[in-house]
Amino acid sequence: MNRIDPPNRFSSKAVREHESSGGKARQGNLNEIARQAATQYRRDTMSPIMVTGVLRFVEFALLAASGTWLFVSYVGLGTDLNWHYPIFIVGAALLAVILLDINDCYQLPTLMRPLSKLTRIVIVWGWTLALLAVVGFFLKLMDDFSRVWFAGWFVTGLALLVVPRLLLARLLKRWARNGRMERRAVIVGGGKAAEVLVRAIEQQPYNDIRICGIFDDRDDTRSPPIVAGYPKLGDISELIEFARIVRIDMLIVSLPLTAESRVLSLLKKLWVLPVDIRLSAHSNQLQFRPRSYSYIGSVPLLDIFDRPINDWDSVAKRVFDIVFSLIGIVLLSPVMLATAIAIKLDSKGPVLFKQKRHGFNNEVIDVYKFRSMYTEQADPSAIRPVTKGDPRVTRVGRFIRKTSIDELPQFFNALFGSLSLVGPRPHAVAAQSHNLLYNEVVDGYFARHRVKPGVTGWAQINGWRGEMDTDEKIKMRTEYDLYYIENWSLWFDLQILFLTPIRLLNTENAY
Repeated sequence: MNRIDPPNRFSSKAVREHESSGGKARQGNLNEIARQAATQYRRDTMSPIMVTGVLRFVEFALLAASGTWLFVSYVGLGTDLNWHYPIFIVGAALLAVILLDINDCYQLPTLMRPLSKLTRIVIVWGWTLALLAVVGFFLKLMDDFSRVWFAGWFVTGLALLVVPRLLLARLLKRWARNGRMERRAVIVGGGKAAEVLVRAIEQQPYNDIRICGIFDDRDDTRSPPIVAGYPKLGDISELIEFARIVRIDMLIVSLPLTAESRVLSLLKKLWVLPVDIRLSAHSNQLQFRPRSYSYIGSVPLLDIFDRPINDWDSVAKRVFDIVFSLIGIVLLSPVMLATAIAIKLDSKGPVLFKQKRHGFNNEVIDVYKFRSMYTEQADPSAIRPVTKGDPRVTRVGRFIRKTSIDELPQFFNALFGSLSLVGPRPHAVAAQSHNLLYNEVVDGYFARHRVKPGVTGWAQINGWRGEMDTDEKIKMRTEYDLYYIENWSLWFDLQILFLTPIRLLNTENAY
């Protein structure tokens, strides 16, 4: 497999219809051909980084398990080295994975052609056991170790490193063909530069990039409607919607560094998306440090923005959310039960209130709260924000809003995945300030949605909670949210989570 065939090279008839209509046959903000492209992609793609990460763990487990099985079955547990064997086995398995990683044996091209690195795998595994023997020699333990066990583990371990890789290579090629494992990329900018870039990417063997289309603000007289067989799907505003529907992984800006003002203008619009943004460097004359580049095969790209909380970070954050959500639900269940009873006794209507809010990547999600307003006066769209002394709020509602008890059902949102425990607080889709939507008040407001929104956040524990009645409050909340995104870590999440109940004691802005 030399390349991944793109699914969006449409028929000439479709392209002609797109050209004849000037690309204006739109449904929503996307033209028809862009919408047609968007429907062709699966959503359940697998990240190559996650696949190779799982492989590292599996190979470590296989090596450790095989060494342990040989020890138990041949040497037995009744020796004086009962503790030495397990320590050596785990150490050797871990060292083997580290050395394989250093020798690029977990790179996607290598995994798709396992026989190309067979000699290196044999050498790495041999050197690992050789180092084990040297350590045993200096600790004066080598004479007590079984030679049969040693030789048997070398053969068994080598088989477990080679045979699964042969099977995985077939799976990887199948996943690449059917689109289950790929990085989806969009080219920003058209013309000759984009064509050269596309040709260069397609010539890279065993790469996992699927080009989903080209977007350019320039008209067809300056930017051809078809570049290297790919139709131009629209302008930059359409690209933002397209990227959210298709879940694009990477945007590659195909513009020379000399076009500085145009590059900066594009980046200002695109950085709100949760994607990797790269600047094509294959035709640029300027040279940067090697660490500034990432590569698709041998095609160099300048790293401009990285998607936040991605791959294994997202797994760690999800585990964090599940564990602490369950703890919160168990500990706070008496409070939630008492609140539900109080709401029922205080006013007619349901206990819970459901509201449409912006979630990750601007998707609309349902967020649950305890109802704090009279049912007939509820405002699900939040066009009219709650103010101090608002007559729409019930007696119980005033208390639970001040103490943020009304937010407790969102632990279930976090448990089931629409929210995270910690992140930018989600706002109602129609939330306004002085008749302007929040994204019209703050430039780059939607950059908050590059990560999953949270039950609590950095802005809230710094005092920016409650009514957003001024533009300054919206700007400050956005500023703190963006700081959180750029500086995220599990430790940061833990700090915010444990500081939240302390900071909630300040109820000045909550009503």
